[in-house]
Amino acid sequence: MLAGGCAGKAGTPSPASPSPTTFPVAPSKPSKVTITDMVGRTVELPAEVSKIACAGPGALRLIVYLEAGDKVIGVESAEKRWGSAGRPYAMAHPELKDLPSIGPGGPGRLPNTEALVKLSPDVLFMTYVEARTANNIQSQTGIPVVALSYGEHAAFLNEPLFRSLTLAGKILGKEERAAEVIAFITERREDLKVRTQGIPEEQKPTVYVGGIGYRGTHGIESTEGNFPPFSAVQARNVVDSLGEGHHSIDKEKLLKWDPDVIFIDEGGFRLVKQDYQKNPEFYHSLKAFKNENIYGILPFNFYTTNVGTALADAYYIGKVLYPEKFKDIEPDKKADDIYVFLVGEPIYDEMAKDFGGFGKIDLEAGEVRESWPISP
Repeated sequence: MLAGGCAGKAGTPSPASPSPTTFPVAPSKPSKVTITDMVGRTVELPAEVSKIACAGPGALRLIVYLEAGDKVIGVESAEKRWGSAGRPYAMAHPELKDLPSIGPGGPGRLPNTEALVKLSPDVLFMTYVEARTANNIQSQTGIPVVALSYGEHAAFLNEPLFRSLTLAGKILGKEERAAEVIAFITERREDLKVRTQGIPEEQKPTVYVGGIGYRGTHGIESTEGNFPPFSAVQARNVVDSLGEGHHSIDKEKLLKWDPDVIFIDEGGFRLVKQDYQKNPEFYHSLKAFKNENIYGILPFNFYTTNVGTALADAYYIGKVLYPEKFKDIEPDKKADDIYVFLVGEPIYDEMAKDFGGFGKIDLEAGEVRESWPISP
C-alpha cells in the first residue's frame, strides 16, 4: 500500500521551478566629474555638489544669480566688513554675511587655506586668479578650485561671463537657470541696442562719466572708455578716443572736451562734491554744469561689475539722452524688474536711499548718501 501524497502519478513531470525575473540595472552615476575651468585647468570634482565657498571679486554674485546661495557655506570677511550697500546680491541676501569666513577678501587677497580645510566645501569658486595660484590652493587644501571669469573688462555682455555662468550652472545642477540668466542679460542688451540704433551721430549729445570706482573711490577725473552703459545705448562717449577701460584724466582734458552731458557715479560723488567746494571755477566752466545737465547714476563697479545695476544705469542713461526712444521706461521700475530677476528682491529704493538714485545732481546742495571705502 502506498502512502497517499508521497508521489505524483507515474509519468507526470514535476512542475518546473519558476525562472528568476531579471530587471535592467541602471548605470550608476559617476561619483566624480571632470571639467575645464576658465583659466584652462582640468579639475576633478564631485558629481553632486552641495557645499561651496566663493573667493575673489564677484564670485559670490554669480552664485546668487544662479539661485544657488543656499549651497554657500563660507564667504570672505570683506563681504561682512564692507556691509551690503552697493552690492545688490548682498543687499538681497543678508544671510550670506553670517556665514563663516574663508579669508580676508578684497582685490588680490587669497583665501585662508586652514579655514577652507576646516569648512571642507565640495568646491571653491574663485575669480581673478591665475592657474598657478588656483593649483596651489587646491594642492594645499585638497578642495577642487574652479576659476570663473568676468572677462578682461568685466562688461555685462561678454563671452567669458556667460561661459562662467554656464560652467557654474553645470557644476551646481543649475543649467536651466544659467541659460535663463544669459538670455535675460542678452535680451535687455538687445532691447537697448534696438531702441538707440539709427540715431545719427550728429544728433547725439556728447557724454562723459566721472567718479568711476576703480579699486577704491575716485573723483571727476576717474572715467572709462567704452563705458558699458554708454556702449549699450550707443552714446557718444568723449573718452572712447583713449581706448577701452579705466582712465584717470587731467581736468584740462575734460575742459577741452566740454561734453554736453555729464554723469556722475554716485559711489564717487563725495569726492566730486569735495573737489567742487575747493575749485568751483572749474565746474562752472563746463557746459554741462551751466546747462544743468549733470546726472547721477548708481555705482555698479564694486568688487567688479554688478551686472544688474549696470543694465539699470543703461536704461536711465538712455532715458536722459533719448527720451523719445525710452518714453515707455520708468527707470526705477525697470531697475527693480532687473534686480528681482537677478537677485530675487526689488532693491532700487534701498540703492537710491544709500546713493541718491537716478536724477539730476546739484553739486552745491546735493546730498551724499554713501560712498565706497577709499581703499577696499
